[in-house]
Amino acid sequence: MLPPSPPHLPPAAGSPNRLPDRLQAALWIGLGLVFLWLLAKLGPILAPFLLAAILAYICNPVVDRLEQRKLPRILAVVVVMLALLGIFVLLILLLLPLLREEARALMTRLPDLLDLYNTQIAPWIKQNFGFQLKLRLDPASVKRLMSENADSLQSIAQSLLESLKIGGAALMGLLANLLLAPVVMFYLLLDWHDFMARAQGLIPRPWQAKVQTMVRDVDAVLSEFLRGQLSVMLALAAFYSLGLWLGGLAFALPVGILTGLLIFIPYLGYAIGFALALTAALLQFEGWPPVVGTLIVFGIGQALESVYLTPRMVGERIGLHPLAVIFALLAFAQLFGFFGVLLALPASAALLVGLREVKALYLESRFYQGGENPGDSA
Repeated sequence: MLPPSPPHLPPAAGSPNRLPDRLQAALWIGLGLVFLWLLAKLGPILAPFLLAAILAYICNPVVDRLEQRKLPRILAVVVVMLALLGIFVLLILLLLPLLREEARALMTRLPDLLDLYNTQIAPWIKQNFGFQLKLRLDPASVKRLMSENADSLQSIAQSLLESLKIGGAALMGLLANLLLAPVVMFYLLLDWHDFMARAQGLIPRPWQAKVQTMVRDVDAVLSEFLRGQLSVMLALAAFYSLGLWLGGLAFALPVGILTGLLIFIPYLGYAIGFALALTAALLQFEGWPPVVGTLIVFGIGQALESVYLTPRMVGERIGLHPLAVIFALLAFAQLFGFFGVLLALPASAALLVGLREVKALYLESRFYQGGENPGDSA
């Protein structure tokens, strides 16, 4: 006769019954590390796909509304993409006259610039810094300098040619990405709901509710980011246009609008607008008032954006600290180059939701609290 079996006891912590859960956790951690590794290796290739995905996410609600108005989806996608193309062309039309006029003014007033250097800048440098630049900026001295340094100029030209080859390859890569992004965006918009349904079907059944909640949270954060960023762009476009006009800049309206709209490119947009405005002010040859006015307007604009507009309209809505913003810009720029700068803030806002969930799980874990999990003592 066999002895009676011992009473059934709940599995202790660390028992083999927990092995499948730990294997599953290890599997997901491994897949996450592989995904991050592939992301770093394939960053330049993935950049246009990520840009297209962000644009498709932004434009999909508009496509859905057009589709609800009995417009075929493919036609709705074409209409939305043509609208985006129209906005891009409008920006180019605003920028080209400004660049053409600045180039024309530079060529016609180059002798005046040389005279300004010889009569004012060089004496000012000598008076304030105690040394004199012996080089006279006139056509004769330039020709003499070139003839005396022909060998050096030839080596410099060869270096520049090699740099142009490298830069040309980079430019071709950028143009290829710009051409690929609209194609990817078209197919993403066309099959958006099909892609979402397939992605949802891959989610493990026990995680469905939690993942859907996180997706809704990410969507809410990204919506707040887009609305806040658009508000900042419009406010700064109005501020720079009005401020530069009051400062006496001839091209106040196009420079102000472009600067405000380019703010969505962190730091780079501001630098482009400032360079255009300062160049236009210098080429007006109306003395220092336009230059000083431009410096004051852009100084106030940068402070206004950094201290009030972006923290209030964007930062508070998505919950990103300024240090986190700087780190995100550097990290995404390292991974994806120029497109990474564009994707840094919205992608960081989406990752913020996931980090909140990870933090909540960590605070509820036995590792953080010590002792047993709530269900282990039962």
